[in-house]
Amino acid sequence: MSGGCARSPRFSVAVIGAVLGAACEESGRTLPDATPDALVDVADDGADATSEVDAEELPGTPIAAEPQRGGDPARGFATLAAGAYVGCGVPAELYPIADQAGVFGDEPPLPGRDGPLPYYLSQFVTASGVEVIGPNCFTCHAGEVAGELVLGAPDNTLDFGGFASQIAQFEGQVALLEDLLEPASYAELVRFADRLSTVAPWVQSAVAGTNPADNLAGILFAHRDPETLAWHDEPLIEPPPQIVLPVDVPPLWRMKKKHAMFYAAAGRGDHARIMMTTATLCVDSREEAAAIDETFGDVRAWILALEAPRWPEETLGPIDRTLASEGEAVFLATCAKCHGTYGASDAEDTYPNLWVHADEVTTDEALALGATHAATRFVDWFNQSFYGETAYLEPQPGYVPPPLDGIWATAPFLHNGSVPTLAALLDSRLRPRYWRRASGWDAEAIGLRFTVSEVGHAEITSANKRFVYDTTLLGHGNGGHFYGDPLSDAERRALLEYLKTL
Repeated sequence: MSGGCARSPRFSVAVIGAVLGAACEESGRTLPDATPDALVDVADDGADATSEVDAEELPGTPIAAEPQRGGDPARGFATLAAGAYVGCGVPAELYPIADQAGVFGDEPPLPGRDGPLPYYLSQFVTASGVEVIGPNCFTCHAGEVAGELVLGAPDNTLDFGGFASQIAQFEGQVALLEDLLEPASYAELVRFADRLSTVAPWVQSAVAGTNPADNLAGILFAHRDPETLAWHDEPLIEPPPQIVLPVDVPPLWRMKKKHAMFYAAAGRGDHARIMMTTATLCVDSREEAAAIDETFGDVRAWILALEAPRWPEETLGPIDRTLASEGEAVFLATCAKCHGTYGASDAEDTYPNLWVHADEVTTDEALALGATHAATRFVDWFNQSFYGETAYLEPQPGYVPPPLDGIWATAPFLHNGSVPTLAALLDSRLRPRYWRRASGWDAEAIGLRFTVSEVGHAEITSANKRFVYDTTLLGHGNGGHFYGDPLSDAERRALLEYLKTL
C-alpha cells in the first residue's frame, strides 16, 4: 500500500504518459470508416454482465463495449520495461554519475527485468540513435502494497508541487555538461530538459499525492500539430489553466472490465491507442508514433492479465469470513448496482459499465464538469489527430463507478484521492476536512494512516502546505457518495470486512 509521507518526484516523474482526464462536453469526432483488422471483440477480454441487470433499474447510463486489440502479455511487459514509447531521456552515459550521487535512492529494480535500473526507469534508443534512460509507465503505475512493490498498483505518494523548481535546477546544470557529451547526446539532453521545462508550470499539484495527468495531457496537446504530431515551441492552441484539478491514480487491473477509460468515461474506441499517448512528450512524427502503436496491443494484453492483490492475512490480519459473508449481503443490497458483483473467478463477476451523472453521485464535480478536456479544443485535438484514428474522447458529465477488485489496496479514495480510508468513504462523518498522511497503513479502517490538521492552505504560509490535503480547494472536495451513511455501524463493519475479500 502506498502509505506514509508523499515522495518527491524523480526528475523523470512528470513525463509519465498522458493519462487523459475526463470532461463533460461531447465534441464532434471523426471515426474510421472501417474497423481495423487488428481489433478484436472486446467481449473476449472478460466479464461483461450487464445483461444480468435490468437496464431500467440501473442508476446510470450503460457504456457500450467496442472492439479491442489482442496481443501477447510477455511482449507487452517487454515494451513497458524497455520500450521507447516516451521518446526521450537523459543520455545513458550520465546514469552512473547520478546513481553514485544517490539521485535514485534505494528504489528497487523492476521485477522480471534484468539490470539495476530503478523500476520506474527504462533504457532505450531514441529516434536520433542516442541511448538514453527515461521514465516508463511504472512511474505512476507501480505502488507499494503491504510492504511490497506491485506492478499495476497506483503510486499515490508522488509530490508534484515542487516540480518547477526541480526542473529549473536541472536546466541550470544542463549547460555544464555540453563539453562532456557528444553533440547528439547533448542535443537529446537539451530536448528532454526543454520538454520538462515546458510542462512543469502546468503540473504543480496543490496537494502532494495527487496526480496532474489531465493538465499534462492538455499542455502536450497544445504544443503539437494534430496532423503531423510535430512539436512546436510555442503552443498552437490555448494551453489549459495552470490550476491543476487532482486525479487519484487508478489501479491498472481494473482495465480488464472497463469499456471506457478514465473517471468520466472519456476514453473510447481502441484503448491501446489511448494508452500510447505516453508518446506525446517526445515522439515527434506520425511514423514514429505508428511504430510504437504496433506494440501497444501487447501492452494492453499485459494489463488485462494483471490480477488484483489479495488481502495479506499474514501481515494485516485474518479476514473474519462469517462477518464478510454478512457484509456481502450488505454489498449486494447497497453497492452492486453500480460496482457489480464478485464471484470465485473473473468469469463469475458482473460489472455494469455505467457512468453516473454528477448530480446523482454528488462527489466533487470539478473533474467531470470543468477539467482540462472540458475545453472542446483538447477533445477536438485528440479526435482529429493520429490518436483519434482508432480511438476517441467522449467525456460525460459524471463519473464511472469502478470495479472494486483489490479496492483495499488503492487508498486514498474517490477520483481525487480526498478520502483516506474506506471506513470514511462509507461514513461521511469520519471524513476529515484537512488531513496529513502519516506513516504506515490502517488495517482496521482500511486505508492510509493520517492525522487531522486544524488549518487548511489559506492559513499555512509555507510551501509545506501541499502536504495537507485541503478538501476546500477547487476539485479537492470530499463530499458525495453518501450511500454508506444510512447503514448501521454493524452493517458498515461487515461491509468493510467483505471488501477485504475482493
